[in-house]
Amino acid sequence: MTSTHSPARPSHFFHGRNRPPSSSALSLPPGSGPGTAWADRLRVAVWVVPALLIAYAGFRRRWMSDDAYIYVRTVRQVLAGNGPVFNAGERVESSTGTLWQWLLVAAGAAGVDPATAAVYGGLLLTAAGFALAGIGALRTYGGRAAVPLGSLVLLGLPPVWDFATSGLETGLATCWIAGAWLALTTRPASLVTSFVIGLGPLVRPDLGLVTVVFLGAQWLLVRPSWRGAFAGAGAAGALPVAYEVFRAGYYGHLVPLPAVTKEASRSLWGRGLIYLGDFAQPYLLWVPVLFVAVALVPARGSLRGPGGLRVSGVVRVVPALAPVVAGLLCWLYVVKVGGDFMHGRMLLPGLLLMLLPVFVVPVTRVGTLAAVGVGLWAVVCAGWLRMPYGGQIGPAGIADERGVYVRHNADPHPVRHTFAGAPHHLRYARAVAAAGRSGAPVLVLGKDGWVRGSSGGVTASYVVLGLNGSVVPLDGAALDPIGLAYPLAAHSERVGAGRVGHDKHLPAAWLVADRGVGMPPAGVSAAEVGAARRALRCGALAELEGAVRGRLTAGRFLRNAVGSWERTSFRFPNDPLLAERKLCG
Repeated sequence: MTSTHSPARPSHFFHGRNRPPSSSALSLPPGSGPGTAWADRLRVAVWVVPALLIAYAGFRRRWMSDDAYIYVRTVRQVLAGNGPVFNAGERVESSTGTLWQWLLVAAGAAGVDPATAAVYGGLLLTAAGFALAGIGALRTYGGRAAVPLGSLVLLGLPPVWDFATSGLETGLATCWIAGAWLALTTRPASLVTSFVIGLGPLVRPDLGLVTVVFLGAQWLLVRPSWRGAFAGAGAAGALPVAYEVFRAGYYGHLVPLPAVTKEASRSLWGRGLIYLGDFAQPYLLWVPVLFVAVALVPARGSLRGPGGLRVSGVVRVVPALAPVVAGLLCWLYVVKVGGDFMHGRMLLPGLLLMLLPVFVVPVTRVGTLAAVGVGLWAVVCAGWLRMPYGGQIGPAGIADERGVYVRHNADPHPVRHTFAGAPHHLRYARAVAAAGRSGAPVLVLGKDGWVRGSSGGVTASYVVLGLNGSVVPLDGAALDPIGLAYPLAAHSERVGAGRVGHDKHLPAAWLVADRGVGMPPAGVSAAEVGAARRALRCGALAELEGAVRGRLTAGRFLRNAVGSWERTSFRFPNDPLLAERKLCG
């Protein structure tokens, strides 16, 4: 029996009147008329050259952050057969960038060292993101001859060079943002575009804001039928929703543990504004902003719709407006939660988004003059403008993160951390090694270091979690009093005006009680240890331990998923005596 309906193409869900023509995302409309040859060469140069320059600048400043070694330990655990955990036997999601973690796992399974893959993979993805951004901007202006503008802003900023590597997910975020926008501007009706846009929460949870804005833009461009809209939503949400179900059942939480630790839903507007100023002021960012604003006047009349078509109304404006709205929302969220402890890092995705529509601009008198002005600023910024606390942690608790690790490792390219310039870190690493060899008793190394050796392995707590995860064997327990990978610390209440992301600190009494040391070490109150032990057997703390350490059965998975909302929001006083009274009655 033959159908009277023509079969729908699976790659598109568009059924409206504004369907764009099929076109290759990486091809550019050909030029015509006099000067076509030089115009074609210029069109290629404006996306190739920035990609090469950022690759060169990133390589010159290649390094590995301590937080990137948090990813590396989890990858090593997966490859060792212990699952996606930080410590064997404790189901904790310490990786904020889920997709980045699994890409590193794939690289490790292929025989590539995870740290090497993190540094150089991030660099390649950053360069690819710059190339995709340039192509997307060219297509937005119909492939006309163009000059770089927004790309010059990014190329002039030292934090962009720093986080082109770092081992973190920033390179993946750059590539995803640019790639998703390019797909939106060229193939808005494709289900593949919906799928790519939907990956935002897996790149970083906060990039879910970009996913929402881009999906809204896609709907405005396509105006699909109800059936098409459900197909697009299904393509966008399939992988993130599936992983969220896995996260809730396996880890017992709705978000990665660092989001619990850093209280990602709180509001710290004052700190956030300081963080924004710490990024904008040293580099005089208002200068390129003025030039970009001037260039927007003639550029807006050159906008094209998807596929490079001349269109009017919403179809013309949406592709250019969507990333700007998404970028502003990203910055608003970063400011709301108080910023970050790494100089500029969390503001880079939002800045890229806002610059996408003007990554390149058509060759006009105003556009060319603006590009010259931004180019001069970029040279001055790249050569002379720096934050005032280079190589240190600034007075607001914000760090020149790369500079700190250059100094701590006495190495201009600290990919492998030796901590040759940080005696306190070396002392801790040696204590861990000694405990592993001899089963040494508890060693308390100041407020941030706690090591216990036993026949069951090494249990160690240190505020620098990447270092801790590197020196503690995979069968040991590498803990941190902040709670980035230790659920007990993550669910404790904040202790006051610490650095952003570092304002929790679990007292050693909890570690002694939780990890079964018989006699508390010097400086730890026996009364507090006793109160902590009793609290751990009561209410939500006992349930938390079952969720992350209990045997994973089908029933446990279901209980974890059902209780994930309440468990994620649970907090307890870090004072053991107060916690015992609150939890045990």
